[in-house]
Amino acid sequence: MNIKQAKQYIKDIVAIYLKKDEFGDYRIPVVRQRPVFLLGAPGVGKTAIMEQIASELNIALVNYSMTHHTRQSALGLPFIVHKTYDGHEVDISEYTMSEIIASIYDVMESSGIKEGILFLDEINCVSETLAPAMLQFLQFKTFGKYSVPEGWVIVTAGNPPEYNKSVREFDVVTYDRMKLMEVEADYSVWKEYAVDKRLHGAVLGYLETNKDDFYQIDTTVRGRGYVTARGWEDLSQILRMYEEEELQVDEALVGQYLRNDRIVREFTAYYDLYLKYVSEYCVDDILAGTISEQATERARTARFDERLSLVGIFSDRLLGAIKDTMEETNILKQILVSLKAVKTGNDPVKDMLSSVRDAREKLIAKKASSGAYSDADKRVDKAVLSFLTDSYKGALDNAGSREEAFAPVQDMFNKRKAAMQDQVESVSGMMDHAFDFCVSAFGEGSELVMLLTTLTVEKDSAAFITTFGHKKYSELSERVMVDDGTDDLMKRAVALDL
Repeated sequence: MNIKQAKQYIKDIVAIYLKKDEFGDYRIPVVRQRPVFLLGAPGVGKTAIMEQIASELNIALVNYSMTHHTRQSALGLPFIVHKTYDGHEVDISEYTMSEIIASIYDVMESSGIKEGILFLDEINCVSETLAPAMLQFLQFKTFGKYSVPEGWVIVTAGNPPEYNKSVREFDVVTYDRMKLMEVEADYSVWKEYAVDKRLHGAVLGYLETNKDDFYQIDTTVRGRGYVTARGWEDLSQILRMYEEEELQVDEALVGQYLRNDRIVREFTAYYDLYLKYVSEYCVDDILAGTISEQATERARTARFDERLSLVGIFSDRLLGAIKDTMEETNILKQILVSLKAVKTGNDPVKDMLSSVRDAREKLIAKKASSGAYSDADKRVDKAVLSFLTDSYKGALDNAGSREEAFAPVQDMFNKRKAAMQDQVESVSGMMDHAFDFCVSAFGEGSELVMLLTTLTVEKDSAAFITTFGHKKYSELSERVMVDDGTDDLMKRAVALDL
């Protein structure tokens, strides 16, 4: 199965394991809650989906790599206890609480969340001395004498032996205590994640026509070569940072993330071409409404691979601007909820602002300690907190009325709302100009279909169009029928020898 299917299976089974009866007891006893074992090549997203599942189910997450543990850290350290049995005094050995079990209690205490997922990565790489204890743990959910708290579901992961020399093959007895899910790399599924995370347009553009290069593990004369989803994501981030600092990207840099000489060479060449198209076509000018006849004519007569890259650049720019706009919309919605509470409260405005600000700070701390705090949620929460802090500073002391004290805060919100509306108009204009250029250069052919399809299927752009509307998008979609021609377009792209 692919990672998206695995995520849904795990999410469903966690929800089932956490179902309770009318007395508040878990309907499936802990001993019957088989741990999940995700078996898949490195870098396919096993850890990422655990964070997503925990966040979506509003539960906590404790994440451990078992390669870091010895028998002592997993089971605890021995100590001597003096006891009396039937009148006889004896010294016996007991064990301190496992570091892993203690971490669960730490998370519950700091976050206030009593249910969660204990994710043990690389579980098939445990040391030989720890292996017997792991078998007991998988069956009874205990390390030594200490049990995993009720309400915590165990999910494990590991790599097949061909990817990791430290892997120990599990026997039938061990497998019979787990739910095995074998995960394979799937570009189409990863692309959804990549677009949502705003990975670099050059990465997505290259992989769209070189899907076989998405994930590769092979052996060369120089050793093991590999290209993974994790490598592409990390490369994407460093490319954006290098561009911000105006640093040169070369094969040496790309080769630090993609360990395959051919792919490094071909991607670096594609990246250079990508930047060349951005510059020579003056893409930012086109999206701002300055469309030169020279750029239009060049696109009209360009090779198909060049036109495809250009449309990908437009998509990347539009989706980035749209994502920022939808994030700001979400921030404003949450700010509005807080300000309504301030405006209708009984305490002085500054006291109410202080209260909602403190509540937001506590919420951020709680989410951070839960282990399931997404980057997107963190950005929104911190933006709301920043606004509430500035509002507190701006609110009037000793004003004649609540309305007077609240007026500067209202003004701050209105200015931010007006800026967001300007942002919406700017993005709508960018979409208009991209459509105008594509129609002028390509007519209503495959290139326009590809751009419309991208904006239709991507989550943020679909939400933007639904929320704010877009006349030209609607008109073009009806005329060219977005679904028609896309398969043929991608077949032509794949067939290109780039």
